[in-house]
Amino acid sequence: MKVRIGVGVSSFTGPDDELGRLAADMERLGFDSIWLPEVLSAPAGDPLTGLAYVAAKVARLKLGTTMVLPGRNPVRLAKQLATLDRLSAGRLLVTFVLGLTQPGELDALDVERAARGPMVDEALPLVRRLWSEDRVTHHGRWTLEGVSVEPKPLQQPLEAWLGGIAPSTWARVGALADGWLPAMCTPEEAARGRVAVEAAAARAGRAVDPEHYGVSIGYLHDEPSPALAEALVRRLGRRAGTLDPAEVVPTGLPALRALLGRYIEVGFSKFVLRPIAPPPDWHAELEGLAEGVLDLQT
Repeated sequence: MKVRIGVGVSSFTGPDDELGRLAADMERLGFDSIWLPEVLSAPAGDPLTGLAYVAAKVARLKLGTTMVLPGRNPVRLAKQLATLDRLSAGRLLVTFVLGLTQPGELDALDVERAARGPMVDEALPLVRRLWSEDRVTHHGRWTLEGVSVEPKPLQQPLEAWLGGIAPSTWARVGALADGWLPAMCTPEEAARGRVAVEAAAARAGRAVDPEHYGVSIGYLHDEPSPALAEALVRRLGRRAGTLDPAEVVPTGLPALRALLGRYIEVGFSKFVLRPIAPPPDWHAELEGLAEGVLDLQT
């Protein structure tokens, strides 16, 4: 099993090339990938623009994003991602998500909450076809009559993973996706989800590569403030009454390392590590993270 560790950067709007320096540090230290999330209502830049910038700054670091799929035009999306994959020499990693359920994010998406899942169910197979077929005809939410998208991705296939932890997500991953990257779940929940994903894949007559299971892990260095602790409880949703946020958001590098080990024991091997609080010094943050956990990478 190939363990790979990437780092998530939530804010990258500064004009002083902080993003380029971060990417250079990650590549020098040996991290597998940099991840820029998409949260439309947050004060952060567009992830595809940021990753295109990083692609020009470093040569080996992989470029990952957790991208909101509902609300996007599949033809434009297929072209954008294929272009970035070409420009980065095949370094793009994509995990699609339904988007956060907080009011500001739902308003920004302009997609009804109940419509998000069906949109993914239709859009993801359509994007795949646009990446692989010369001309695509499709009738549904989007009507296409012999549409062609160029360029095609350099990676064939360009993998499309899904995030999320709901049972509906497990079924969707098994039926449609190349991998699963949940967040805010315990190793035990992740293991149960993997069983459900594999069962859904079998029902669909397909299989998900056993190497394609990972977790996005937010971590802290100190105990959270009351406001942050409340926010973490809200992120748990329906599980808030039965799950302590500390079980999925470790405090301190030893706790983060221990949690990574537990995920690895249940067969998860691809990780995105995200400091919940913006580090005062990203260079020192990356140095400490590399010393604390990067030897787990194989």
